[in-house]
Amino acid sequence: MTLDELRAGLDETAVGAELYDCIRELYPICRSLTGDGVRETLRRLSRRLPLAIHGVPTGTPAFDWTVPKEWNIRDAWVKDARGAKVIDFQRSNLHVVSGSAPVRRRMSLAALRPHLHALPDRPDWIPYRASFYEETWGFCLSQRQLDALPEGEYEVCIDASLAPGALTYGECAIAGESADEVIVSCHVCHPSLANDNLSGIAIAAALGRELRRVSLRYSYRILFLPGTIGPLVWLSRNEDAVARIRHGLVLVGLGDRGRLTYKKSQGGDAVVDRAAAHVLRHAGDHAVEDFSPYGYGERQYCAPGFDLPVGRLSRTPHGRFPEYHTSADDLDFVDPGQLARALAACLDIVDVLEHDRTYANQSPMGEPQLGRRGLYRGPGEDEMAMLWVLNQSDGRRSLLDIAERSGCPFPAIRRAAGALERHGLLKRHDTPGGGEAR
Repeated sequence: MTLDELRAGLDETAVGAELYDCIRELYPICRSLTGDGVRETLRRLSRRLPLAIHGVPTGTPAFDWTVPKEWNIRDAWVKDARGAKVIDFQRSNLHVVSGSAPVRRRMSLAALRPHLHALPDRPDWIPYRASFYEETWGFCLSQRQLDALPEGEYEVCIDASLAPGALTYGECAIAGESADEVIVSCHVCHPSLANDNLSGIAIAAALGRELRRVSLRYSYRILFLPGTIGPLVWLSRNEDAVARIRHGLVLVGLGDRGRLTYKKSQGGDAVVDRAAAHVLRHAGDHAVEDFSPYGYGERQYCAPGFDLPVGRLSRTPHGRFPEYHTSADDLDFVDPGQLARALAACLDIVDVLEHDRTYANQSPMGEPQLGRRGLYRGPGEDEMAMLWVLNQSDGRRSLLDIAERSGCPFPAIRRAAGALERHGLLKRHDTPGGGEAR
């Protein structure tokens, strides 16, 4: 199957419903940087996309970082003097600071307050907080809950373990014609947050599943990694593979109702940067932003020791929507249609990466006669695309170069090149794995 056939067969409503179902299934799981929640998430994802699941032991170095202890939680609560649970982990896994050390004690409200986190400006929302590298503990609750706590003694319990274990991540390798790779990365370390975490996971899994159905030029690697240290662990264990990475995308926050936003790689002019900008420009309202060394996995892939061509695709960037890292980032916050359109954008970016080739015009002495070859049917997008391709195909300019200059959408340029090649008017001038022929 070709990417064209795949895209033509995708129904937006059905795809959106399937992506939403994936998010809904994974939403209740208490994920953290390490532990059973991540493993359960990867186990369930393996039903949708075959994954190789790796465990990296506590204490393993990853450049300047070290794999921390494994955290698992069974229950947590705060009881008032009457024995009523005023904070209950079973009601929301956001109630406990992720990575909290185990605790069981009685204390006054004054002593408890420094361990309580709320949002005064959003009194009904529970914040998400984490402490992965410092052994502390805490609870998160709504401001209304906090304001309602009376003075008195409280019983505090976090039934959790921090012990030597492993950091777990998953990957799916999809072989293409070339050993050169495209990586697609998302983070799997957040608990019940639907947009910032699960939307990227669901779309990465669906993208991987769809790519396994088609013939590919590049090889692809879909990575499900804990935040920050996950990409570092993967890079430290795959330094030999880094030289094969030609393009990359980090996927996050793709289910909200904002416009698609692409964050460029560190270099800012990688092929994936141009491909994403081109696709989004033709898709409608969008934004393209320059690189900054803050965010998700892209800041590790783009570190100076690697400087990989990896950008980030999202909708409203993190921290710019009030629901970010709160209980309001729930199942009602993500929209199935937005999820489906984000997946379509990913496939369109892949289409550009797969088909951005360089050609040489085989009839360059003036414009060849298209009509007698059955290639001219009157003015239109495809005919203009043919004229642009013929004019610009000098063995140096790629199809993406031509699409950018002409303003024609890349699929039209690609179709034109294919038709012209079949009629002997173009000759491919690059190698199967990409790059100009030598």
